Amino acid sequence: MRLRVFKFGLWLVLFGLQAAVAASGQPNIVLIVAEDMSARVGAFGDSVARTPHIDRLAAEGVRYTQVFSASGVCAPNRSALITGVYPQSLGTQHMRTANRDYQAVPPPAVKAFPELLRRAGYATANSAKTDYQFGEPFTLWDVNHGNFALPADLALWRRLPKHKPFFVMINLTATHESWLATPQTKGEGAFAAFITGLALARKALVAQVTDPAAVEVPDYYPDRPDVRQSIAQHYDNIHYMDAQVGEIMANLQADGLLESTTVIWTTDHGDGLPRAKRSVYDSGLHIPLVLRRPGMQGAGSMDARLISIVDLAPSLLQMANVEVPAFMQGADRLGSKNSRDYVFAGRDRMDQTPDWVRAARDGRYKYIRNYRPELAYFRPLVFRDMFPVMQALWAGREAGTLNDSQRFYFTAPRPSEELYDTQQDPQELVNLAAVPAHAQTLNRLRAAMDDWLARVGDKSAVAESEMIEAMWPSGKQPVTAMPSLARNGQKLALHSTTPGASVALRFKAGGIAGGMFADTTPWQLYVEPITLPVEADVTLEAKAIRYGFAPSEVATFSIR
Repeated sequence: MRLRVFKFGLWLVLFGLQAAVAASGQPNIVLIVAEDMSARVGAFGDSVARTPHIDRLAAEGVRYTQVFSASGVCAPNRSALITGVYPQSLGTQHMRTANRDYQAVPPPAVKAFPELLRRAGYATANSAKTDYQFGEPFTLWDVNHGNFALPADLALWRRLPKHKPFFVMINLTATHESWLATPQTKGEGAFAAFITGLALARKALVAQVTDPAAVEVPDYYPDRPDVRQSIAQHYDNIHYMDAQVGEIMANLQADGLLESTTVIWTTDHGDGLPRAKRSVYDSGLHIPLVLRRPGMQGAGSMDARLISIVDLAPSLLQMANVEVPAFMQGADRLGSKNSRDYVFAGRDRMDQTPDWVRAARDGRYKYIRNYRPELAYFRPLVFRDMFPVMQALWAGREAGTLNDSQRFYFTAPRPSEELYDTQQDPQELVNLAAVPAHAQTLNRLRAAMDDWLARVGDKSAVAESEMIEAMWPSGKQPVTAMPSLARNGQKLALHSTTPGASVALRFKAGGIAGGMFADTTPWQLYVEPITLPVEADVTLEAKAIRYGFAPSEVATFSIR
């Protein structure tokens, strides 16, 4: 009898009920994030897009039309999405940290919101992509499945325990810049085999549904057949991704979960086309977002408040009835009517190409500050330069056929300041910074940016090498201290001396647990001291991680 009681008690411990039990009413949440895509969706007014499934989702939910990323490129922005903190505050602003052989070390208080959800009793799962720039801490996810090259699991929640509310993040990669490759694309160096394989796979998966003659070519691209074809290919990729969204919704319906699950669809930043991806223009920052709640609250409505990607993490925590921690620089915008006056963004080193740009935007005007005006915006960038639109721009520059708008991005010096009226000039082509009639607007946005930078800080104010030295002294990754165990009778407490470390535990096969759990038992997040029955005879493993540090060695404790 004692053995059976202990097995049941151990089961409770292993599956997280030593933490706060999920409060009643906590919804399941599915966050769907498409890559490299602006609001090319029928429900957002794009007449070329063929997106019936996202359009239906929008009809059953709320469309948020003024949402902006904190960076025009994936990794810095994904760090902001997952933490609710601006990249230049975290040290994740450069694309990529791996190109300089380091991982960013955020302040010790910073935790990714999936870890905070796990602490509150949620089971969490992620598919296909992390890309946070501070490593992949094992404390975030119960299940972290797949990779960029494999199709996403479109029913990922089925891999999680059934007795907990779940948070699932499904990353859909078919709209990524790399899917603009064609069979003729010549991948450079290490990218060669990847690009060739991807182009072949895409040809087998994606139907041609978009007429190149129907697409709109912005003034900052040459209007050529290859440019039109590439934009049409982007729309075709979106159509394919839309079908995946439809499959996710159908799977939720089939599992009887649709009316107990909040579904959010959005993108990680703007289009994967040049002067969009990696930029701080709206083409790179302005993203669509749809929220469908159980019961279809607000079905078919539109919300035009300014929202930043740093607002997503606190909004999700509030949906789950979890307190928003003080380190987050965003606020709940999806569950409240709170509004913001400005959104902010940055552009820093892009692969091998240095830069330092900051942007502030209100509901109408965009202000850009170029800290390195001596550098042209377009400079050689290996990955971007493989694809058709950028190749057309380079060819036009060589031939001298670019118009003034297109030639501007190859020109140095750049203006130290740019100001655009996004209502009158949605392509952001007419710089108003030197126009006296707009001096008051310029001064107001300058002040807003200065206030923001004073509040959140900017690690690009020092050389990247200096920032790396502060995070990884002598270029060496710090190591998280191994957890120690403190025992008071049958109560067990785990602790790592590394500030900001998170601790996870599992029970190793052997002893009483041997018949129940294998060595592959998932790591469970340690939240508070564990009380074991008097007759306990188990082996406990624990390890710790601070974001950006190497994980600790595994500590093993025999408990009898």
